[in-house]
Amino acid sequence: MAEENTVYIGKKPTMNYVLAVVSQINSGCDDICIKARGRAISRAVDVAEIVRHRFVQGLDYKDVKITTESLPGQDGASANVSSIEIYMSK
Repeated sequence: MAEENTVYIGKKPTMNYVLAVVSQINSGCDDICIKARGRAISRAVDVAEIVRHRFVQGLDYKDVKITTESLPGQDGASANVSSIEIYMSK
């Protein structure tokens, strides 16, 4: 999926990301990807559900990928960080 069809979830309020996804859909994209890591995973799921139920009728889940990434930690040890990619399409 193209990078411009991807919304990365972070620490901003949920409705900011909902607006970003709805804007992508309204600009003509039929497919959208929502990506998040760590504590932002629950916010990514919230964004997907809000968009699907309140804003864009006919938008369905295409695929959901859940992975664990190993990142180098502060003390040199590796830390495992969960990540999610939610693919949605009309």
